[in-house]
Amino acid sequence: MDTATGPGFARQRGFAVLLLVTGIFSWFAASLLVLERLALFKNPNHVTACDVNPWISCGAVMETPQAAVFGFPNPLIGVVAFAVVITTGVAMLAGAQFARWYWIGMQAGVTLGMAFIVWLWFQALFVIHVLCPYCMVVWAMMSFLFVLLTARNVIHGVIPAPTKVTRFLTDWAWALATLLVVACAASIFFSFIGVFSAA
Repeated sequence: MDTATGPGFARQRGFAVLLLVTGIFSWFAASLLVLERLALFKNPNHVTACDVNPWISCGAVMETPQAAVFGFPNPLIGVVAFAVVITTGVAMLAGAQFARWYWIGMQAGVTLGMAFIVWLWFQALFVIHVLCPYCMVVWAMMSFLFVLLTARNVIHGVIPAPTKVTRFLTDWAWALATLLVVACAASIFFSFIGVFSAA
């Protein structure tokens, strides 16, 4: 399918804007987490900007092993990865056309990133039981990015799929992405319902 056709989000300009919005919000959230982590390295008594209470605290999350799965702070991955997303969006706005292998690579990267986000979500809600507001921004942005990138790649034939699947994603991609974010918000509410009811 031509990038000038199809649903708005899958067209050249529409998808470029999507990449910029999700990439910029996520990059800033990851960058703020890196700055807070550096402040904690410098001063272990530093209170992060998102330390609201015992259940909403970036500082508390940063003290857990899950915050540095690969031996360094997780947000460093986001700073690099979301810079690629932003750069791709800017290039598309300038008229750049990317080869199929590039979109396959981006799909692979975003899918791995989404899997990592789901794992972090599970750890935050059911293991650590502490929320990081900046992390939640990334969760929301990644949900939209993953669903709409996948839909875009199916619509344009990057990912082979039956016609019915393509038609479904063309019509319902935004709804699926929104439903995923709502489901995440609901899981947070029910996991912390005891905290909310006591407040």
